[in-house]
Amino acid sequence: MAKVHRARSTSPPDGGWGWMIVAGCFLVTICTRAVTRCISIFFVEFQTYFTQDYAQTAWIHSIVDCVTMLCGLGFALCYSPAIAMVGKYFNRRKALAYGIAMSGSGIGTFILAPVVQLLIEQFSWRGALLILGGFVLNLCVCGALMRPITLEEDHTTPEQNHVCRTQKEGLKQVSPYSSLTKEWAQACLCCCLQQEYRFLLISDFVVLAISILFMAYGCSPLFVYLVPYALSVGVSHQQAAFLMSILGVIDIIGNITFGWLTNRRCLKNYQYVCYLFAVGMDGLCYLCLPMLQSLPLLVPFSCTFGYFDGAYVTLIPVVTAEIVGTTSLSSALGVVYFLHAVPYLVSPPIAGWLVDTTGSYTAAFLLCGFSMIFSSVLLGFARLVKRMRKTQLQFIAKESDPKLQLWTNGAVAYSVTRELDQKHGESVATAVPGYSPT
Repeated sequence: MAKVHRARSTSPPDGGWGWMIVAGCFLVTICTRAVTRCISIFFVEFQTYFTQDYAQTAWIHSIVDCVTMLCGLGFALCYSPAIAMVGKYFNRRKALAYGIAMSGSGIGTFILAPVVQLLIEQFSWRGALLILGGFVLNLCVCGALMRPITLEEDHTTPEQNHVCRTQKEGLKQVSPYSSLTKEWAQACLCCCLQQEYRFLLISDFVVLAISILFMAYGCSPLFVYLVPYALSVGVSHQQAAFLMSILGVIDIIGNITFGWLTNRRCLKNYQYVCYLFAVGMDGLCYLCLPMLQSLPLLVPFSCTFGYFDGAYVTLIPVVTAEIVGTTSLSSALGVVYFLHAVPYLVSPPIAGWLVDTTGSYTAAFLLCGFSMIFSSVLLGFARLVKRMRKTQLQFIAKESDPKLQLWTNGAVAYSVTRELDQKHGESVATAVPGYSPT
């Protein structure tokens, strides 16, 4: 096999081959997230064929999503690395690049939803799944587009490089049966892990991780139960599939427009707030859903939910990069998507159990809505507390030292003040003999 050469760059190129990376990530999201969403169309077919209730049938979709986010299996080997690669190639246009790349989920849903319904009618659910499997093989093409890039900030500090290099040289010289070999190997491993996963100790990332759990719990059940819910209120199979298509196409608009808007100068510093707003709006849509029991009412719901779903999905990598930086983005995204696994696993079966128990979708949708709203409120409250604490520290610093002006660089401000005092003392000493500045 040909040797892969890593492109070297001091900073993300924000273009060039990066657009091919975006195209590859775009196709990856179609083959992974869009195909997973279309399992909602198979829900009624599975329920009828296997004669199971909502809770049992929901495990099919939840296990697919859980394994994708939890392991290094199947879709996970394509989805997380593709998203991380976009972050490596873009900095200034990161939100826009992610918006285009993640829009594949919406475009894929828009196209595949009616196509899957036709495939089920023509070839049964078994034949439809077989054809989808052949389509997913395009992931091999996506992998061929992913050209590695090494940035200047990817390198560890000189001290860490020296320690790791010394340990590796020592390992080569020592016998593999020596007791020191094991100790050096463990020390080198700890050094690498400490460098790669140091973001786990950042308080902002911990709060983000907790909020992700609640957000993931809320977002998953809709893609399982939208079609069954539409059928339960008298919508036909084709119209229910049409709702999924609408959700997908508006998802695209949310991906691209929100990515473009948050890249504008007026909103670039408020991407965190935009993420909170999008998650909260999806939660409000959930709370309204039980009152919508006809196709003309479900269409606006699909538009609103789809738009804000595409919006916050685009901003997840941006918000994560804002907290941990570009160097640790790949590992941090791996942790973030790993945290999706447990909610994705349990939320559809819990929602199905609520439907079986209450005979209605109301309790399931309300629980999902409050979960997403709580996720947004938690992050907003944490950011508010952080700003209040920062303001308090600034106030204390001003009170303790009036000469210390808290500019952008406090050290420079203090040195300038000191120089002015010295010059003032020198001028006084010249005018008044015998005076010496203290």
